[in-house]
Amino acid sequence: MSEPRLRTEFPTLRTISTRWEDEDVYGHVNNVVYYSFFDTAVNGFLIETSGADIRTFRAVGLVAETQCEFLRELRFPGDVQAGIAVTKLGTSSIIYRLGLFQGDTDEPAAIGRFVHVYVDPATRKVTPIPEPIRTAVGPLVV
Repeated sequence: MSEPRLRTEFPTLRTISTRWEDEDVYGHVNNVVYYSFFDTAVNGFLIETSGADIRTFRAVGLVAETQCEFLRELRFPGDVQAGIAVTKLGTSSIIYRLGLFQGDTDEPAAIGRFVHVYVDPATRKVTPIPEPIRTAVGPLVV
């Protein structure tokens, strides 16, 4: 299967509400907010699905890479659905594919790539993904 692109192709969706402050002077949600939506969707999913405070694990996921393909504008007010998929589940890293959707269309407003690398919180040395995280993201692998 190719990487998900349409809303129906993502294993899970999370709803995020836009805020007044998200729109810029050009009348659309500012591009940097898309990255915040990616971060909010992934970490919210991990906390909810693992049932734990992910900040207390012996390994923390740091963002090593992000990418966004902007396809159309998002607007306030309105909810955004963030589709989450995992395209690679490694020993110490996870590559997420994300789609942002608004309204009834199955077409994305943006497609993103988000890479978490797990490190020891004290030493910052690369370490294996905690088992509760691995279990949470397993069903998202495409």
